[in-house]
Amino acid sequence: MVLANEAAGRPGPIETTVERFREDVLDPSMRQVVLVDFWAPWCGPCKQLAPVIERVVAGTGGKATLVKMNIDNEPEIAGQLGIKSIPAVVAFQRGRPVDGFVGALPESQIKGFIERLVGPVEDDAADALETAQALIEAGDVSAAHELLSELVNEEPVNPKAVALLARLYAAAGQLDPARALLERLPESARKDPDAAAAAAAIENAAAAQDLGEIDDLKARINFDPNDLQAYFDLALALNARDEREEAANALLEIIRRDRSWNEDGARKQLVQFFEAWGPMDKAAVAARRRLSTLLFS
Repeated sequence: MVLANEAAGRPGPIETTVERFREDVLDPSMRQVVLVDFWAPWCGPCKQLAPVIERVVAGTGGKATLVKMNIDNEPEIAGQLGIKSIPAVVAFQRGRPVDGFVGALPESQIKGFIERLVGPVEDDAADALETAQALIEAGDVSAAHELLSELVNEEPVNPKAVALLARLYAAAGQLDPARALLERLPESARKDPDAAAAAAAIENAAAAQDLGEIDDLKARINFDPNDLQAYFDLALALNARDEREEAANALLEIIRRDRSWNEDGARKQLVQFFEAWGPMDKAAVAARRRLSTLLFS
């Protein structure tokens, strides 16, 4: 029997058929929970759901297994179960369907669904990500890089690990490897907030390349306080050094002096900073408040 992820070095979900349904689903469900993912190649939400549910099922430690069924090729079982929309996931236990859901649910809801059937689900990837983040905050970037490199090569892909490693590359000025990492993500996974933030961080880092030294930019501003391009360049350079509050202040000063400068370029760049920093970042929260005051006063 061929497994979907065999080439990646770890077993993936079986693609079952009507003829093999008893062998792949009903008989194994006498020993463990078997989840059947009804999907079709043309179904976009099915592609979004697949890596998420694979990751959660992998965390059950063998208490649940995942089987896929292409309803284009095998419509009979879905019809018997009354499935009218996909993706649809049906849980089998002791030879019969016991629960299910429809749609590409968030990972937290999928985890809750499976935990109701098999108990607590481990999340080794989440633990590893927390460790990597702690290593970065402690200044041990090399160890964080090594740990994240292992995570991004696992299947199914973990967008958060990819995003964090891409940020490390960007911070080191290695923009091409950073972009290449994000390009490895499936199209649906690139919409993950962490992946989108990493993409914004990469573009901010690219924009900061080839700028003058910060002291030189500040000297330009002291010489001509109306040199708004110098403020803009200073904001990019400060952000590249992770001096977020000062970077935001430079852009806010442009907006205060001339809201329409460079076709609203300062506000647009500030929004891109917000996306890269994340909605709960302290500098982003403070700058959003000041931006609102400037725009609506």
